Amino acid sequence: VVNRQDFLTLFPREYHREHILGPLVASQTCGKFDVTAVVKGGGLTGQAGAIRLGLARALEKYNPDYRPPMKRHGFLTRDARMVERKKVGRVKARKSPQWVRR
Repeated sequence: VVNRQDFLTLFPREYHREHILGPLVASQTCGKFDVTAVVKGGGLTGQAGAIRLGLARALEKYNPDYRPPMKRHGFLTRDARMVERKKVGRVKARKSPQWVRR
């Protein structure tokens, strides 16, 4: 259950579902846990990534033996990309104002 909605209705794409269920498959615990998650902000892909990271960390805390297979698949690594800030004299972070010849 994600945000009090069914998992299948909130994530209609198969890619997002597989992305979220990755830690459960890697630790061979599919069907052993009932997961309830609350996520805010971002898009569906970002929310799926956040749920995957939280699920992987929770499984590792539950049983440290699950750490090696999840680490091997990269489920315990946070995506560190952030939005770049807008600079002074620029339209956006890197976009310059339109150049005028005369």
